[in-house]
Amino acid sequence: QVQLVESGGGLVQAGGSLKLSCAASGTDSRMNAMGWFRQAPGKQRELAATTVSGGASNYAEAVKGRFTISRDSAKNTVYLQMNSLKPEDTAVYYCAAGQLTWTYWGQGTQVTVSS
Repeated sequence: QVQLVESGGGLVQAGGSLKLSCAASGTDSRMNAMGWFRQAPGKQRELAATTVSGGASNYAEAVKGRFTISRDSAKNTVYLQMNSLKPEDTAVYYCAAGQLTWTYWGQGTQVTVSS
């Protein structure tokens, strides 16, 4: 089994930066994709950024140009560098891993951006 543990969330002022980390314990050959999703209060969970083995990345329009996803395969860790944060980025951020479906999910880390 694989466990995903997120860290790095917190409170930041608008315009600031945070870097989230997601460490995967255990491996699964189906984990060729890893990603970050977020869920704001009263809203559905949405994709923020994903990356697949080989390096291709995909971003939601709302975060494109401000967020960067990266993966350290040796450490089995995926990161989300978030810059120029806005109050609307406030959400619980979840790490996910899988192949055709998102098989594994972390518990989430809270990111709060104050105006």
